[in-house]
Parts: sequence; C-alpha cells; structure tokens
Amino acid sequence: MSNMLLVLGCAFFAGGVHHKEQSFNKSGVTTNASLLCLGVMGMSLPSALHATDTEIAGTVSEVSLSRYSSCLLLLMYIVFLYFQLVSHKEYFEEEKDEDEEDEESELGFWEAIYYMAAITICIALLSDYIVDTIEGAAKGWGCPVSFVSVIILPIVGNAAEHASAVMFAVKNKMDIAMGVAVGSATQISLFVIPFCVLVGWAMDKPLDLNFHVFETLSLAITVLTVNFVISNGRSNWLKGLVLTLAYVILAASFFCHAEPPQNGLSSSSKILIN
Repeated sequence: MSNMLLVLGCAFFAGGVHHKEQSFNKSGVTTNASLLCLGVMGMSLPSALHATDTEIAGTVSEVSLSRYSSCLLLLMYIVFLYFQLVSHKEYFEEEKDEDEEDEESELGFWEAIYYMAAITICIALLSDYIVDTIEGAAKGWGCPVSFVSVIILPIVGNAAEHASAVMFAVKNKMDIAMGVAVGSATQISLFVIPFCVLVGWAMDKPLDLNFHVFETLSLAITVLTVNFVISNGRSNWLKGLVLTLAYVILAASFFCHAEPPQNGLSSSSKILIN
C-alpha cells in the first residue's frame, strides 16, 4: 500500500511539477495491475471465509485455502517472469528518446550482487528484531500496532525506493518509476507473501493469508484506486496528489483502528510487518 499510494503518488507529483504531462508503457503497467488484482483475490478470500464463519473445518480451512492460493500465486509469478523477460519484454522496456544518452554504470555486475547480498542479510536480521519489538514500541508511543507496522515502518523502510522513484520521475523516466512502485508491489503480492506461507507450511507452522477484514478491504481499495489512476498510461501532478492524499486517509484510518485482542501478533500480521 505504501508503494502504490505514497511512493507512486510522490513520483507522479514530483514528475508533474517538472513536466506538464508524462506517459509510460501502458501495456506493462496494466499487466502489473491485473496481477495485483489476482493477489488481492488470493488474500481476500481467506479473510472473507473467516469473517462469514463459513469454514467447513474451522481454521484448518483457512490455512488449507491459503496454502492452495499461495501455490497458484507463486506459479503465476513464475509465468509472469517468463512473460516479462522473454515473450513480451517490449511491454516493460523504457521508451528512449533518440537524443538521450545512456548513463554509465557505477557498479559492475558482481560488485552489485555482492552489495545486494550483504545488505539483504543485514535487513533480514533487522526485520527479525523489529517484529519482536514492535508491540512494545506501539505501546510506548500510544498508537495501534497496525499503524506502526502498516504506516510508520514502510515510510522508513521504503526510503530508498521512494527517493529513486521520485528521482526517475523528475528525469521523465516514468517506466522505471512505475517499475519501482507498482512492480515491487506485484512482487510482494505474488511472490513474497505466498512464499512466506509455503515456508511456514514446510516448518509445520499454520501461516495463513487471513489479514482480517479491515486490512484486506484497505488493500483492495488501494489496488482499485491505483488501477483507475494509471489506466490511461499518463500521469500529472494532480494524480500524484490524489494518491498521496489517499495514503494520508489510509494512515488516519489505521491510527483509529484497534486490532482484535489476541496473544501476540498473528501470523498474517508478521508477514505484513516483514
């Protein structure tokens, strides 16, 4: 939600201030948008099953449905990679001007891999620490756990993505900015979350996709709003302002939202925080 509303909104706004109207590859973006809708469906149905109290076998039904959906979402992500990198790669290529010169890379391939691996290990350790301390931090700040995990942490954690998306938008490289914002959200919904569920399955942990009704509805509205905004393949500062204010409204709603009483964070909440 942070990537789709705040990051994309700021990129549209910053780019729109410097350019009256910007365009991006509509085919690639709509493909990502349709996959986001699929991801939302996979995460919505376990929540709906729990909310309507219609499970055949109690929470076992939610876990089974979540694992089945996760397998299909991961399969869809693999197919999407083939679609993006092989069969329809022109949908995701940046449109270059004839007068535009290619920028020289500052890092070599293996040097970049080394830095990414080192940073990934550090982030994994820090993420584990954050999950263990987030409840105490929320109590100390006097705000709901969901507000800290869904609003505060993504703003800090996505600082690099946020800055790069805005920078590319100002340079009128909207396809790259869209890939940073919408592309990463697609990766999270189709790969990261389903993969976590399957890892939990392998560890005999009942991890499910039940994010509860309020969180799931917020995600669905976010994807719907972004789909409307990017549907014509053009952006301006007003669209950016719409997405940014939508994130502000979302933040206010999570600040007023109290999670149901439970012993510690739920499995789905821990996925959301990570």
